[in-house]
Amino acid sequence: MNKEWDLSPLYEGFDTEKFRTDLEALKKAAAEYNAFAAALPEDRAFGIHRALELQEKLVRLVMPLFEYAGLRGTVNTSDEEAVNNQALLQKLMSDSSAADAAVKAYVGKTENLEELIAADPFLGDYAYLLRTMQDDAKYVLDEKVEEALAKMNLSGGSAWENLQAYLTSTVEADYRGQKLNLSAVRNLAYDPDPAVRKDAYDAEVACYEKIKDAVSFSLNSLKQQVTTECELRKGGSPLEMTLRHSRMQKTTLDAMITAIEEYLPVFWKYLRAKAKMLGYEGGLKWWDMFAPMGKNTATYTVEDAKKYLIDHFKPFAPDMAEMMERAFDEAWIDFYPHAGKVGGAFCANLACIKQSRVLTNFDGAFGDIVTLAHELGHAYHGMMIEDHRPLNLDYSMPVAETASTFNETVVMNAALDEATDDQVKLGLLESQLQDTTQIMCDIMSRYWFETAVFEKAKEGFAFSDELCEMMKAAQKRGYGDGLDLDTLNPYMWVCKSHYYSAGLSFYNFPYAFGGLFAAGLYAQYRKEGEAFLPKYRALLKATTVASVEDVAKMADIDLGDVNFWRSSLEIFKARVEMFLELAKA
Repeated sequence: MNKEWDLSPLYEGFDTEKFRTDLEALKKAAAEYNAFAAALPEDRAFGIHRALELQEKLVRLVMPLFEYAGLRGTVNTSDEEAVNNQALLQKLMSDSSAADAAVKAYVGKTENLEELIAADPFLGDYAYLLRTMQDDAKYVLDEKVEEALAKMNLSGGSAWENLQAYLTSTVEADYRGQKLNLSAVRNLAYDPDPAVRKDAYDAEVACYEKIKDAVSFSLNSLKQQVTTECELRKGGSPLEMTLRHSRMQKTTLDAMITAIEEYLPVFWKYLRAKAKMLGYEGGLKWWDMFAPMGKNTATYTVEDAKKYLIDHFKPFAPDMAEMMERAFDEAWIDFYPHAGKVGGAFCANLACIKQSRVLTNFDGAFGDIVTLAHELGHAYHGMMIEDHRPLNLDYSMPVAETASTFNETVVMNAALDEATDDQVKLGLLESQLQDTTQIMCDIMSRYWFETAVFEKAKEGFAFSDELCEMMKAAQKRGYGDGLDLDTLNPYMWVCKSHYYSAGLSFYNFPYAFGGLFAAGLYAQYRKEGEAFLPKYRALLKATTVASVEDVAKMADIDLGDVNFWRSSLEIFKARVEMFLELAKA
């Protein structure tokens, strides 16, 4: 079994003829698009049609180039060729920002847009995109300003994002006389030995001390840049801008958060019960958050993970099981942590080759199998949308976590249904509740922390110590008396890449959305059986061409109704109650 992913279906290297030829073709296509956008014709039917054709051409060319450079860089943040080519491609695409602004304004001022969409099947394929472009046109600035913002971002937001990734992937933790990278020392949080977990926590915190000040400049600068851009666009707060980009209503977010806040004490009960099982009263200590329980302490090889996933997904969706087998056999996955590799896990959908690439930091715990299921859920989502037209391949943040979290639910519920030994069931249940507590308590703490950072950005700079205090305040609110509040991790803002993007703020609540939406969908699957699968596939396919609320309606779900979110949370509440009963035994 491969340890690293294979990027050769994209390119064999930066110095190959194919890469150089495609790069030159991209430059010519960008020049052609820019020239056309500089003199858009009066004939709107022809102008919009041609502009979209040229944008399609750009996307087809840039996608493999950019993905190759980006993927190379994530497994080796010191890869100079990857960094240089990413910068080159970012610069090249930023040069088209003025053209993009011109086209958006052009579409925005087209009074008979619906008539044009109805008359042209090509425009009909892009009906949702064109309508959103028209809605967004009022927030688009002058073409020269848009161009300047895009170019300044290369040495601004994008550079700060790269700095955080570089520092967190190269910093060394001093653990028991060894030098470990951050991903490796964080993985020790899952170790069955409490002394290992505590020492790893101490090493992790000390590790952040080395880079906290530099990373604080990244965070402050990014949030100030986003705040400034919101002011320039007169688009409201960063959260309002995020919701607009997410194609999601504020009423949906409010309903979800209202329900989560009501149910947070349920998860605090679970945390206190886990602490008691570990031998102490009160809140759980931070370093015990991921302590394995029950008999679920086995370790797994990559081959074990492959078999487990295929066996559990074949009954649900044979096409997903086949895709998973391909992912393992065709080297779609980069498995193990090492120096220079970014932490965490992600999936990159590569519609250009009808594949995906998955990065994990596999360490053999059952949670790593769940992580693979999650990321391969993203890959399945990518498979559902890969036949859309090139400009219809982006789904919004909230629905981005639907297929991935649904996969987690399938794995965990299937395993629980099969378990006969109470200790095995306890271990599986506890593993699921670990993850659920993260997407409820921890995600809410991240949401409140990021809200506080944006508020601070309006008035000044938050140094690392202040950011730590803001993080602790958010954690206390999210975890309540479920944690020992003297053992929090104030540096969680340093390692979470989700905070470090000028174009993607509040990448936290989508995880809660995905978890609860997936729970609701899974409940439907349990009722409907095989009849649910075509609906599920259609729903995933629609995520790039419909609002979040309209996607949910395909499953007869009203996201503005707080009772939907409560019904999903009741599913998790039942799991907590089951855990409490098993814990007593």
